[in-house]
Order: sequence, then C-alpha cells, then structure tokens
Amino acid sequence: MDALALLEDVANGRIRRERVFRDHSDFLAQDDDWLISRFRFPRAVLLDLCTELGPGLERETRRNRAIPVPIQVLTTLGFLATGSYQREMADRSGISQPSLSAMMPAVLTGIINLSSRYIRFPYTVEEQANIKRQFAEMSGFPNVIGAIDCTHIAIRAPYENEYVYINRKHVHSVNVQVICDPNMVFENIVARWPGSTHDSFILTHSNVGRRLQAGTVPDGWLLGDSGYPLRRWLLTPFQNPQSEEETRFNNIHAHARSVVERAIGLLKCRWRCLDASGGKLLYHPTKVCRIVRACGVLHNMAQRFGVPLPPGPPPPRSEEPEPQPPPRQEGFQQGVRAREDVMQRI
Repeated sequence: MDALALLEDVANGRIRRERVFRDHSDFLAQDDDWLISRFRFPRAVLLDLCTELGPGLERETRRNRAIPVPIQVLTTLGFLATGSYQREMADRSGISQPSLSAMMPAVLTGIINLSSRYIRFPYTVEEQANIKRQFAEMSGFPNVIGAIDCTHIAIRAPYENEYVYINRKHVHSVNVQVICDPNMVFENIVARWPGSTHDSFILTHSNVGRRLQAGTVPDGWLLGDSGYPLRRWLLTPFQNPQSEEETRFNNIHAHARSVVERAIGLLKCRWRCLDASGGKLLYHPTKVCRIVRACGVLHNMAQRFGVPLPPGPPPPRSEEPEPQPPPRQEGFQQGVRAREDVMQRI
C-alpha cells in the first residue's frame, strides 16, 4: 500500500521526480565520420566550439543537474543539421523537448556572436587583392570582390503580416541575401526581410550596399544576376546579348557568379533545416532569421577548417523565384560604362 501511495503522489506531482540523464560522454568519444554525419563537425572543432560557447551557456540552476554544455551545443547542431522535430532531437540527447526549446536561443546567440570573426566583407585593399586574384584565376573575370544572390527559406505562415511573407512561388519564406568569395565563404549575410521583398531592395538597404554606393570600394565590383540593378560597383549580365562579345561576357560572368549558387547549395546541404527537404521552419520569422545567421557562421567555420560534407546525396535543389529586373536608377550609366570596359578586357 505504501508503494501504491508513493506512485500516486509522484503521478499527481506532489513529489518531484528526479531528472534522469543518460551518459552522453560517448557522443564526443565517437570517430570524426560519425560526428560529422550528425553534427557536421569533427571532434576537435566541436570541443573548441563548446569551449568558446561555454561561458554563455553555463548558468545557475535550482535543479539538481544542469544540462551540460556539450549536450546543449551538440543537440542544437543536430537540429540544424537535420531539420528534425525538436522532440526527436531531444529524445536522442536524453532531455525534454521544452528543455531543448529553452536552451536553443542561448546556443544560437553564442554562435551569432562569433559573426565578426567568421563573416567579414573585404573592405581593405589587402583583403580585396587576394579575392580578386582568385576570382580571376577561377573564371577570367577581373576585379571581382564578391558574388551576390538571394535565397528563400521556407517558413510556416506567420500570424502577423502573413501576406508579406508570400514570395512569387506562393510560398511563405524569408528572403536572405548572401555575398561569397571564390571559396564559397560568406562575406555578408542579411537575414531579416520577408519573402515578398525584392532582391535589389535588400541590397540597397543593407550596410554593404550603402557603403559600396557611397564609394567605400573605389576599385572592385560585385557580380549579380538580372534581379539586381547595374551599377559601377555591381555588374549584371546583358539581358538580351546582341553580339559575340556580349554573349562571351555573359558566359564568363555566369561562371564567376555561379560560386554563390554553389555556396547556397552547400549551406542548405550541410544545414538541412534551411532546405525544403527538411520541411518548413515552424518558428516566428525573427527566430528563423537567427537560425539562418547562425548557420551562416557555422558554414564559414566548416569552410575555414576544411570540414567535408557528410555522406549521402545532396538535397534536391529547390527552384528559387525568378528574379525580376529592377527599375533603372541613378548610377545605371556608370554601370553601363564599367560593364563595357570589362567586356573589352576579357
């Protein structure tokens, strides 16, 4: 009878049950291939990341045991890598879904705080020189400091201003701008605009766009598709090439700019939560944008440390909404002259 009474008290919440943690020391004891397949990084990088994020994740708790930092970090990375439901990832780590939901914001914040170290636009002459050389060697296109594009991240229809998140494919999304170098490393990420926002609007209202328009980089340009305006610092292809020279320009331009498309594909392949194959992100758009920025930092970390992709086929490439040419604005003629000059040089 005493045992039955005890069970009744536990069931009714009069006695708090002690949380039981599985021993997860075996996570980091696994080989690098196993770790990369689940968390996208080898052991050495994971240990460094846990050490880096540790001070912001270790906290006072009234409970008998706090969730260890490695469990917080690896469970969050596992979610970003697979796009699985939080409950599934929490079960694998031996924690509750509410615990995972509560700890993820702090882990994402810690990763985003590393942005200044891993995501940098090349404003200095020294930084630009190496990038220009690599673009020229890769494609034959001179003076390029970055390739720019936008990608859509599918989300659940938000409760507020739902209509502004509908893109031209009639899918709710956030529109994310990225600029990358020849090594598919992101130089800039802007994740804060709803899916209906035009690519050129995002660039115009971004810090990089304003600084380039102000002449911060007098000698160098970005490469963009026809969804962007032609500028002295932003070269786009001829929409209707009328000569062999213009066709050749477009081909070389497309070859050089394709690196940003590959970088986006690599980002979504490594962090499946961003790809439609992982399902829509079921969060408020603000949190989705934080997830995107965190994945951008992690992508650059993987590129810097030469981390290979996990085994398995890449996700199917989702079709992005077709870019629409922006209206001609001030600076168009300067862009025409710059493009003509480049066409004569390549």
